[in-house]
Amino acid sequence: MSEADNPGKSWTDRLFGGFRKTSERLSENLTSVVGTAKLDDATLDDVEDALIMSDLGPSAAARIRSRLAEKRFGLEISQRELKEAVAEEIAEILRPVAKPLEITAFPRPQVILVIGVNGSGKTTTIAKLAHLLQEDDYGVMLAAGDTFRAAAIGQLATWAERINVPIIRGPEGGDPASVVFDAVKAATDKGIDALIVDTAGRLQNKRELMDELAKIRRVLGRLNPEAPHDVVLVLDATNGQNALAQIDVFKEVAGVTGLIMTKLDGTARGGVLVAAAEQYGLPIHAIGVGEKIDDLRPFDPDLVARVIAGVA
Repeated sequence: MSEADNPGKSWTDRLFGGFRKTSERLSENLTSVVGTAKLDDATLDDVEDALIMSDLGPSAAARIRSRLAEKRFGLEISQRELKEAVAEEIAEILRPVAKPLEITAFPRPQVILVIGVNGSGKTTTIAKLAHLLQEDDYGVMLAAGDTFRAAAIGQLATWAERINVPIIRGPEGGDPASVVFDAVKAATDKGIDALIVDTAGRLQNKRELMDELAKIRRVLGRLNPEAPHDVVLVLDATNGQNALAQIDVFKEVAGVTGLIMTKLDGTARGGVLVAAAEQYGLPIHAIGVGEKIDDLRPFDPDLVARVIAGVA
């Protein structure tokens, strides 16, 4: 069991576990650069390099360097003060994108398409998201729209039973759009608040995936012109900078409206959360720090920033 997966720990403690690798790396890198009494150009260059090496990405690193220079250039700065200053600049990047997924659609249901490459933790994240919405007293239904993998259908059905939510599924190899059509009708009839739809995660053929998602959108549009209300991309944080390439692809093929970052389990390169916020500005709805059902939560940008910088 990972540190982040220990149910006896607070959410803050689990965040520390999830961001441990990033925090330790950034702390080491920042500690090593404060060798002078004042924040000069050479030190700022080293800070920028430290941020890039911690997976925050060149754009966020350059922005933080610029802000530090603007506020602190030529001033004496201790290691603690530097980490505090970096934490504040990271928070400035994260605050605008910290947006919990809100259920506001009328008429119901709010249709949430969940997309992501196979292996990103997509199916488990759907269950965690359903549980999160249940905690707010919303009625939830799942739709097994990834019909190309029997394992995906079976896994989603197991989770649906475990958290006691209805699921609509079809046969393996069936038409995903038909499953979605049946699910929307069933959710409407039952007065369900949120319908969460799993989708195929095959990126080997972008055109095929794009066509499939377009068909699902057409079917949804006939039933509810506003649907899908959300297109949420699940990203595996262990992929580091490669996760950003997935945002590029899925923005193109699916019109991503928000992100969920998973697998912040202590081995992940959590700095990519900052890189994604800086580069794309997409809402980040939640982060996952373990495998348990309650290990997905809306994230507090200030707390996450301080955890990453090692000062929480």
